[in-house]
Amino acid sequence: MQLRALLLTFSILLPVSGLTERGKQQVAVAAASNLSRVLQIVGAEFEKDTGIHPVFSFGSTAALTRQIENGAPWDIIAAADTVHIDELTRQGMLTTGSSAVYATGVLALWIPNANSPVRRPEDLTNPSIRVISIAKPELAPYGMAARETLERLGIRRKVESKLVYAENISMAKQYGVTGNADAVFTALALIKPDDPGRTIQISESMHQPIRQALGIVAASKNQAPARRFADYLVTGRGHRILLKSGYR
Repeated sequence: MQLRALLLTFSILLPVSGLTERGKQQVAVAAASNLSRVLQIVGAEFEKDTGIHPVFSFGSTAALTRQIENGAPWDIIAAADTVHIDELTRQGMLTTGSSAVYATGVLALWIPNANSPVRRPEDLTNPSIRVISIAKPELAPYGMAARETLERLGIRRKVESKLVYAENISMAKQYGVTGNADAVFTALALIKPDDPGRTIQISESMHQPIRQALGIVAASKNQAPARRFADYLVTGRGHRILLKSGYR
């Protein structure tokens, strides 16, 4: 997993042309890790519908924001919150009028072992639960939502010693996949139908809404294809795919 993360880090620093090797138009998308599963579906449909080839780079919203500030060659950013999009807008780094909320994320508690005694979030205090993975709250909105949930339930101090922090929400889930975590706070959209164990959807009343926004990078030379991808996620077929894949 560490090697894969390193490869992603290096790959996103390479310049991205507006055309593929075969001359097909393309759009470079920096996307929050919670989108890593659904955008594979959206991307294929977008290319089929428009002829534009999307290239995705996934990471924590905070990390992607910093990289855009440092000149990363992306055309559009799909974040996991609105705060970082607002931040980039204030800095003049996004095309005027291009920011929009495209979905509201759903936090879930995934228990990889079906025999686990955890039936509700409060059960995380059970001694049999030794490791709980979440994304770093300072980097990932889903990690912040997980921490807020634990605080709202009044069990954060009780489980603090069990918490293991990942760089992003996708890596947090990977701890559960590899058997290194007994419980995982992740995005509902990242949980596959054939994933083992049990999934507990967290009520939105337990945390601030995870409103996810996007924006077109002002420095991009691919404004038109970026706008088409943005529209596809906000109001088009891509939005309908999001709603079927674990987003509100």
